[in-house]
Amino acid sequence: MTKKQLLVVWAPRVLGLAFAVFTTLFAFDGFQRGRPFGDALAEFAMQLMIPGVLLAIVVLSWRRPWLGGVAFVLLAALYAVSTWSRLDWVLVISGPLLAVGLLFLWSWLYQRHTITSLS
Repeated sequence: MTKKQLLVVWAPRVLGLAFAVFTTLFAFDGFQRGRPFGDALAEFAMQLMIPGVLLAIVVLSWRRPWLGGVAFVLLAALYAVSTWSRLDWVLVISGPLLAVGLLFLWSWLYQRHTITSLS
């Protein structure tokens, strides 16, 4: 594989995993001073659902990049619509989601083109 092929194939996967790790950091917000541990743990677990969904999408997209492309682009649009009044949040969350989705779609198109040109 050439460097370009490696980049096109691996960039969306690595960035998708990195974004899942990034969103995991928000889950630690549940542990605040003076809050009962049980409540904090419940909120922590609930906030880990989003990174879990992102991780599941990356895993499911490993062999089907089109699925990751569609899912990440839809998540970006859904988040942008739901938090439209907070443009800073939209840029920080929807921006990377959209970028990862577009990279997955590019990877899918690139792999399709490469496979069909070899046939």
